[in-house]
Amino acid sequence: MTLCLENESELSFGFDLEETAKLVAEEALIEENCPYECEINVLLTDDGSIREINRVQRSIDSATDVLSFPMLSFETPADFGDVENAYADAFDPETGELLLGDIVISMDHVKAQALEYGHSERREFAFLVAHSMLHLMGYDHMKDEERAVMEEKQRQILNTLKITRENA
Repeated sequence: MTLCLENESELSFGFDLEETAKLVAEEALIEENCPYECEINVLLTDDGSIREINRVQRSIDSATDVLSFPMLSFETPADFGDVENAYADAFDPETGELLLGDIVISMDHVKAQALEYGHSERREFAFLVAHSMLHLMGYDHMKDEERAVMEEKQRQILNTLKITRENA
């Protein structure tokens, strides 16, 4: 897996952002039985920048914690069965990796939400990466049933990595 991380944030953190993002992204792919090597782009930014991206891309003029921009549309979440036929152009011709999509995280929100929820910044960051990875694989949380599925999958990813509220 290739994780291309660009950090525009001026904030500092007491953990390796790229290492944590890669660890969580890889675990999400394992949990969802992704049969491909993937490439994911991650942009770490601030509230002002994510607000502008949200306004331009989604016509929502407010900052948010994380945005996900999937390259693929899944009829059934994480059903990679027909990806090669339906999305042949979604594979990098040089590496053969599936271009899964882009993640944008507000590091201002990481700090604020970690404090609000009473857990570490690493745990909050890992949660947002897991959440976004699930979106890149077709999961959503618009309905209660979908939300419950996503919440359980996020919990499983973080529990497997032992990045929990208690020990992260």
